[in-house]
Amino acid sequence: MTNPQSLPRTVRKMHLDDIAKVLVVERDAFTMPWSEQAFLNELGKNPFATYQVIETHGQIVGYGGMWIVMYEAHITNFAIHSSFRGHSFGKELFQAMLDEAVKYGVKKVTLEVRVSNHRAQKLYQHFGFVKTGLEVGYYTDTNEDAYVMTLEM
Repeated sequence: MTNPQSLPRTVRKMHLDDIAKVLVVERDAFTMPWSEQAFLNELGKNPFATYQVIETHGQIVGYGGMWIVMYEAHITNFAIHSSFRGHSFGKELFQAMLDEAVKYGVKKVTLEVRVSNHRAQKLYQHFGFVKTGLEVGYYTDTNEDAYVMTLEM
């Protein structure tokens, strides 16, 4: 079997025709996944939204989205399919998202992450994010708290 670490990968802008494949990742990663309509709205109607996917051999294995308003970006969602985690797909995609934010002149990036999601927190800290707040009961599926994490660019 091929080592996932050595698989070729491409990061690119997400398109409407990617939604079905992104939903596979979304449903794998989240207990309350976004709907197809939510992605249609983000890509087709939200002028502040920008989304990217990471793929290998034509298979989308992760995606991330953010809203960019003025000099601030907010990461709305970020997911890597569970079978591809731990092989740098997340780091590569997240770096591409930060690079995109830089192109827009972003000075600050924020996101929320489950208090229990230590793997994601470690990834964000790798890029310089720090915990700057706590949203009590933020996740409605479990009433779990979320850390607000911020990166000053």
